[in-house]
Amino acid sequence: MSTSRQFMRRPLLATLVGASCLMPALAHADINPNFFGYARSGIGSTAGGGSQTCFKAAGAPAKYRLGNECETYAELGLGANLFDQRGTSFDFASRVAYVTSQANDDESLKDDDNNIALREMYVTGTNAIGGLPNGSTLWAGKRFYKRHDIHMNDFYYWDVSGPGVGISDIDMGIGNLSLAWVRSTGSDGDNLPDEDQRLSDDTIDLRLTDIATNPGGSLQLGVDYGRASLAEWQEEYYDDNGIDYDEGDKGWMGTIEHTQSNWFGGSNTVALQYATDGIITRDGNAVGRSTGSLGQEGDMWRVLDHGHVWLVPDKLDLLYTAIYEDKNMDDNTGRKWFSAGVRPVYYWNDIMSTAVELGYDHIEPQSNVSSYDGDDHHVTKLTIAQQWSAGRGAMIRPTIRLFATYAKWNGDAYGERVNGYRQANALDTGAGPNNVDFNDTDGLTFGAQMEVWWGS
Repeated sequence: MSTSRQFMRRPLLATLVGASCLMPALAHADINPNFFGYARSGIGSTAGGGSQTCFKAAGAPAKYRLGNECETYAELGLGANLFDQRGTSFDFASRVAYVTSQANDDESLKDDDNNIALREMYVTGTNAIGGLPNGSTLWAGKRFYKRHDIHMNDFYYWDVSGPGVGISDIDMGIGNLSLAWVRSTGSDGDNLPDEDQRLSDDTIDLRLTDIATNPGGSLQLGVDYGRASLAEWQEEYYDDNGIDYDEGDKGWMGTIEHTQSNWFGGSNTVALQYATDGIITRDGNAVGRSTGSLGQEGDMWRVLDHGHVWLVPDKLDLLYTAIYEDKNMDDNTGRKWFSAGVRPVYYWNDIMSTAVELGYDHIEPQSNVSSYDGDDHHVTKLTIAQQWSAGRGAMIRPTIRLFATYAKWNGDAYGERVNGYRQANALDTGAGPNNVDFNDTDGLTFGAQMEVWWGS
């Protein structure tokens, strides 16, 4: 009797084990991975010899992009909808970014000029919290968070991306409310005994979006508050060494932004921002999150306008931008920045187009700036590009383009070498190869590039 029961139990046990192995596969059988990303790559040279020089005004947060990018860059993302039942869904997204100096076939990502970075790894839960309005989304992880940028010069004027947690798009009737806590860890190698002893910089981001103002128009309001979250031993170390961290370790930024759709067949965005102390980025463009600088005191205000319009439907469109930014730092290391650019594109047919980009950047440094030309300087850049794209429109990709770029600036291009490296003067030295001469005041480059983005 017991023997027969054992034989009966074995097939049953085998069936249960097999079913348990199949359950994860069956539960995920309907998951369709989502592949998304961005990439650009090409080849270029500088007239007179050498690889392509990229022209960026020293002290400017950005440069005009068309025919003026010297690297291979890619973001490759993978995500999926993992759960969607009874009005609640959970989604996963990840993104890895790659950059190389565009010099060889085989370029190691371990070299100084090349890099690989984990940019996103997060989960969202839409309608996961009961009682909140439909569409409210809970999220946690590392992500690009509601970034605001200008495509022409890749300038991110509102960006609190990083690891964090939040809840977004809560319908409040007059608009959608979003709240996030994000982190951007820095270091203080100048003061702490070990530069690897990090400063945890926390930012609270609060914004009300999609506020209807006029037909086709909407308003966004945002406040960001950031501060360095110091460990007790760090505070004691600073106190013992007489280092003031009461003001420079924190700051806030306010943003008012209006977007108008159906604007000459496109859209227009105007934004006004004010920021203080530790939330101000020195020369970078990811303003909105705490920077990790304890001694940074001052204020910044910025006004900008950018958009896309059709001048002649289906034949001629235009990207445009204008920016004015004033960083007034207490130690006189700030600067004023004015930038303006236009990119008209004429479409010969559904595939071929001709683009022209004219961009201008003017820098007026404060008196204590030492990392580049301390006098007022400016860069004007003009590019013409013949393009083949997957349709009509300035934001249609993929695109393959042939280009020629001419730039002119005042003053010497670079300063004298220090430890074997050229120093910035009128031109920034970190925008790519520096293959114009030290005392040149203009330069010409030419080349080819592909650019593509896909998915979301």
